[in-house]
Amino acid sequence: MRAISGRMAEALLRVCGVLVFAQLGNAQQVSFHITPLRPVEELRAEALKARPPHEQGSFRAPELVELVKLDPAIKLDIRYAGTNNFLETAVYTQARAFLQRPAAEAVVRAQQELEASGYGLIIHDGYRPWYVTKIFWDATPGDQKIFVANPAEGSKHNRGCAVDLYLYDLKTGKEVEMPSGYDEMTIRAYADYAGGTPDERARRELLRRAMVKQHFLVNPTEWWHFDYVDWKEYPILNTKFEDLGQ
Repeated sequence: MRAISGRMAEALLRVCGVLVFAQLGNAQQVSFHITPLRPVEELRAEALKARPPHEQGSFRAPELVELVKLDPAIKLDIRYAGTNNFLETAVYTQARAFLQRPAAEAVVRAQQELEASGYGLIIHDGYRPWYVTKIFWDATPGDQKIFVANPAEGSKHNRGCAVDLYLYDLKTGKEVEMPSGYDEMTIRAYADYAGGTPDERARRELLRRAMVKQHFLVNPTEWWHFDYVDWKEYPILNTKFEDLGQ
């Protein structure tokens, strides 16, 4: 996608009706919100009864591991386990983050490299059961579906090979400012968005370099979302967190 200038971005933000949000800054205390097309509890009930798409072929045996058990310096802020998310409703029953072991170990290596620059990782999401992807899709208006995965195809999160993350300052322990907030459904979330401050863009690029070095690819419309290169080798999963053990 082509880079978008700050002036053009502001104009588009005005059209999208979210300029007030932009003026509040990017601090992560409050997430971007949408109005779900239907009540989330109604969508949850339907999603839990549905089944993931059938896949052909052979896959690696899943081995989901918890990131914080590999490196306690990694912080968790699992937004979907509370109400501070774009749906303002908890969709997870536990605040945990899992990835397939090779991807999880790669995130740990990225964390260790970032520490040399004074930063650590905050995980907002990792493995995501398929039924949650269906909730997101069914809740999101059509003009914003570019920011959510189609459950008919499954998500890389469903395979345990996608991670949403942020940076925190090792000295203060606080989140740093980035060009957009997490799960912000505007052009500011694009990986090549040219707005924001030079420091915000530099931190975004620092995160991107560290993750790409460990064989992740950034999602073009979400600078915080990284996909592990071997995602095709793993199946779509629908296991709830509470069924993954402690």
